[in-house]
Amino acid sequence: MYGSYSGRGRGVCAGRVRAGVAAAGAVLLLAGCSSDGDGEGGEGGDGGGTKSAPIGQRPKADAPYWVNPDGRAARQVAAYDSAGDTGNAALIRKIAEQPVAEWIGPDTPEAQTRGFTEAAAKADRDALLVLYNIPHRDCGQFSKGGAADGDAYRAWVDQVAKGIGDRRATVILEPDAVLHLVDGCTPAQFHEERYDLLKGAVQRLKQQPATSVYLDAGNAGWQTPDALFEPLQRAGIADADGFSVNVSNFYPTAASADFGKRLSAKVDGKPFVIDTSRNGNGPYTKGDPAENWCNPPGRALGEPPTTTTGDPLVKAYLWIKRPGESDGDCKGGPKAGDWYPDYALGLARNSRG
Repeated sequence: MYGSYSGRGRGVCAGRVRAGVAAAGAVLLLAGCSSDGDGEGGEGGDGGGTKSAPIGQRPKADAPYWVNPDGRAARQVAAYDSAGDTGNAALIRKIAEQPVAEWIGPDTPEAQTRGFTEAAAKADRDALLVLYNIPHRDCGQFSKGGAADGDAYRAWVDQVAKGIGDRRATVILEPDAVLHLVDGCTPAQFHEERYDLLKGAVQRLKQQPATSVYLDAGNAGWQTPDALFEPLQRAGIADADGFSVNVSNFYPTAASADFGKRLSAKVDGKPFVIDTSRNGNGPYTKGDPAENWCNPPGRALGEPPTTTTGDPLVKAYLWIKRPGESDGDCKGGPKAGDWYPDYALGLARNSRG
């Protein structure tokens, strides 16, 4: 994958719960994907020690998804504020104020998911979640890992579903899992099991009354709709609400929409969501093509998350990849999934918003 979770590959991160449940209201102290020491790096400050407004929710009509007020970007804002660095704090607020997906980690999935969905429900918003724990994940690359076997994965998905309960949630299911079956990256002996696990995950999650599920379908630069539609059908797209495109990648929204529409036509008109988190300047084309996905320079934040896309097939623009988290230890970045403040500043500085 373009990202990872603690071994997670090309720039993905998993949400985790930092503290326990309070008895009244079951309120969790959420860390998003944060870890101790966030808030390091960046440019010089203005001096002073001012404090900006707290991170709040976006207007529900535009973006019904929950903004984590204690995510990594929010903590970075607080760190810059404490240092009096108002300029960089303002840049990182461009990330912190938007709803980004919470990647559910392999440990305590029910507690993690309950924490995120309860916090979202309390704010009258929908939780945006990513499940990225399929066995043999990422073909041994930066995001290698996943559940130990099929039974462990089924149990993990069941716990996630229980954590969601009857609260509103949108789930992006297993980035790259179908694509790695198509491109031959995943060994052939695991193909049948993976199709079964994906189909079973869709069906289990759809038992929750307010859960939408989008099965990942890659991006506009990787495989074609003709190569993808039958694998998506085998993986359970018929039972899903739709599919996701451009997760953790950089293809422009127009190109992603065109790709998605051509694929939709082959899977009974299913709608789709587009990851716009870092596609503001499109893909990087000047480096080694084999590594252009990994912390490419000069990229920018894309369209803010919204369900107002102007196209009935495009259900939402979402920030599925968490902007500011490293794709891997390349181009000076930290390990995959770690917060990378200099890169976050670049994304924000280059954005048009």
